[in-house]
Amino acid sequence: MSKSSAKPATIYLKDYKEPDFLIETVDLTVELGEEETIVTSRLAIKRNDETATKLSLNGEHLTLQSVKMDGHMLTPDEYSVTDEWLHLPVAAITSEFSLEIITRIKPQENTALEGLYKSSGNFCTQCEAEGFRRITYFLDRPDVMAIFTTTIVGDGDRYPVMLSNGNLTLQETLPDGRKRVTWQDPHPKPAYLFALVAGDLAVVEDKFTTRSGRDVKLQIFVEKGNEDKCDHAMTSLKKSMKWDEEKYGREYDLDIFMIVAVSDFNMGAMENKGLNIFNSKYVLASPETATDADFDGIESVIAHEYFHNWTGNRITCRDWFQLTLKEGLTVFRDQQFSADMNSAPVQRISDVQGLRAAQFPEDAGPLAHPIQPQSYVEINNFYTATVYEKGAEVIRMIHTILGEENFRKGMDLYFERHDGQAVTTEEFIAALEDGSGIDLTQFRRWYITPGTPEITVNEKFDAETGQYTLTLAQTNLKAGKDPEPLHIPLKLGLLDVNGNAVPFSDGPFKGETEGVFDLTKKRQSFTFSGFSTQPRASLFRGFSAPVKIRQESSDDALAFFFAKDEDLFNRWDAGQRLASNILLKQIEDAGDGTSLPSAFLDAFAETLSDKTLDRAFTAAALTLPGEQDIAQKMPVVDVDAIHRVREGARRQIGLTFEDDWRRIYEECENAPSPANQPASSSRKLKNTALSYLIATGQEEFITLADSQYRKSKNMTDSVAALAGLKDINHPVREAMFADYYEKWQKDALIVDKWFTLQAMATRESTIDDIKALMEHPAFTLRNPNRLRSLIGAFASGNPVYFHDKSGDGYRILSGVIAALNKTNPQIAARLVAPLGQWRRYDKDRQDLMVTELEKILKLPDLSDHVYEMANKSLHN
Repeated sequence: MSKSSAKPATIYLKDYKEPDFLIETVDLTVELGEEETIVTSRLAIKRNDETATKLSLNGEHLTLQSVKMDGHMLTPDEYSVTDEWLHLPVAAITSEFSLEIITRIKPQENTALEGLYKSSGNFCTQCEAEGFRRITYFLDRPDVMAIFTTTIVGDGDRYPVMLSNGNLTLQETLPDGRKRVTWQDPHPKPAYLFALVAGDLAVVEDKFTTRSGRDVKLQIFVEKGNEDKCDHAMTSLKKSMKWDEEKYGREYDLDIFMIVAVSDFNMGAMENKGLNIFNSKYVLASPETATDADFDGIESVIAHEYFHNWTGNRITCRDWFQLTLKEGLTVFRDQQFSADMNSAPVQRISDVQGLRAAQFPEDAGPLAHPIQPQSYVEINNFYTATVYEKGAEVIRMIHTILGEENFRKGMDLYFERHDGQAVTTEEFIAALEDGSGIDLTQFRRWYITPGTPEITVNEKFDAETGQYTLTLAQTNLKAGKDPEPLHIPLKLGLLDVNGNAVPFSDGPFKGETEGVFDLTKKRQSFTFSGFSTQPRASLFRGFSAPVKIRQESSDDALAFFFAKDEDLFNRWDAGQRLASNILLKQIEDAGDGTSLPSAFLDAFAETLSDKTLDRAFTAAALTLPGEQDIAQKMPVVDVDAIHRVREGARRQIGLTFEDDWRRIYEECENAPSPANQPASSSRKLKNTALSYLIATGQEEFITLADSQYRKSKNMTDSVAALAGLKDINHPVREAMFADYYEKWQKDALIVDKWFTLQAMATRESTIDDIKALMEHPAFTLRNPNRLRSLIGAFASGNPVYFHDKSGDGYRILSGVIAALNKTNPQIAARLVAPLGQWRRYDKDRQDLMVTELEKILKLPDLSDHVYEMANKSLHN
């Protein structure tokens, strides 16, 4: 029966049960072959439930060759095999026994890129979340942790590099000429952290000396010819190792740390113990081939996967409902690291932009779920912005509530108490409570509450008493009819009419200009005294909680904070809120975006001329909110009006400040960056200026973009020039895109950018361009990066043409999902989300999107991955 007619089973957290058996050691031999691979697994098993009468091992896409129990070869009538299980009766078996299982697999045919597969001639694994069951029969669940010894056998000429977890203990040539290596990992781990790589790869080496004086060998393996693109990744790794020692007291625990870059990978990277496997996008970089954003992404992802060594590997999840235990915590840690390595305010803005772009819509739509889901059909569908990014915000709130010192005490206790264990979010919170001495009982509700809280703000000032009262009320429609209030940290500062910080005259923060107040009730007031005039409240500084603020703020009030707030995040955010309000009013009045009020223009000018600011911050502050940011504030999204008004505003800003943009462009182009700022900050501001100049529509600025592209010696400026012209019909535009492809067609990551720029273009031919690009020789559905660069970018980053009234955008996406359903269902499922926002659009677009979702649900042999996403999108 096809999955489209049989509803797949739902798994619930409430049904969790400890495993009946545990696996203490795994001796794995993998014999690599060109037609098939033979896997021999020797397991030492221990009973965990004396009443268990059957051992059931997970297994998918395997051909079972033989099973031995305690040395006895079992006959087929002594076990049973299904598409997903190997069942073994064990009623008469003692409390400890051994199994030897031999299976045959075909990695060359594994297009799902889960388990063991072959990519660009190399063998590679991806076992999180449930990929190990595609390699051999196993208790493939995170609470079964074992010591792994892995032996790899293969053609030494084809695969001179053979890697697995842990330390290398044996390397030899067999009598038949094949190569055999053995790796031993001394740390117990769940199967999802198993890794194997074999291929003809180049290696870049370095070392890191730990604080205890041990030398750790560092190796980055890449396809030959890419060795010169590893310096930044290696530097980022060493910075991460040093930072984790200093910030959290965590030292690396093996003699070697390896990274392998592969071109076909469903995820960004994977933290397998001692052998991290990375999407090549997050390893390879040089100024000529990678943008500044690429460099930042590499630094962040390298850090993230390294930090998992302790928050994910040494301490792992008891079950997959606890996924945010490792991912939310580790995202928070990599954000802390990036803030310490770069501009903290700019990093915080970037973090929140990502949260609002991906997670807020998720929270508001049919796929909303808490950071600790209570049920799932397919766990791969819960590697979401909610689990990761909102999970990180939840950890950040704990850090804010506890303070730096107490948070570190709690983390130290967590590492001490749970090292080597598979644990729950409740155990994590308990360690933080016990270490800090602070009760987090109410705060725990964040883990089980879906939706984004909305905070309504009211102000009252009594001139006679000099008292100023803030009243805040929290609501959350996604959390049920009458949800219990959350514990929300409010970081607050008060400003006078000139923008100067005003110290608190009483209370717990007396004499200080900023404090963290605990919002714990549905409606709560905070009163401050000693004012002769009404102060201005700078709320939720640094985005101290992932909430939406509802406040009757005039344009003048927002312009004040945009120009004056000393908290740079709130200064940026005030500018975004002000611009959104103005553009929404223009849409309501059927305007064209060119009538910008003086309050906005004056505040804009003040930021534009403030040379004390980091240039990257200035660029962020002067960039209008994106079309999808504006769409989130509309009850019914009008994509065409949003685009018309935003583009009109960009043109008007370009014309109004044309002389300033010219000056800024020249300053950033010709003058070095300030001593406390990286060159990337100047490039960011320069290219912001270029974008506004091009928006004026004047021919000279098209020529300027062309000149920048031709003269550029770095990929950042090249891509910025292309991005500036991607939406226009002009011979210069066509010549630049043709030249770019001709120059870089052999570098896959650079070609991905070429696809993405065109996928996000907003010109009349865009739909036809997308269809033509899908037929381009360089496009393939088999490579996740290439797929995301075109189809993913189009569906999530081009609202005007993805939501084209013809419905062609929706049909393009559903057609790709149908094609991927059988070959790579994990990626197919992730592409469903844009269709799930159908309720937010007009009736015609709703009908078109619903039609495509219904078509997807009727696909023959519909995968569980795609079924869950499409079904929830349609019916939740």
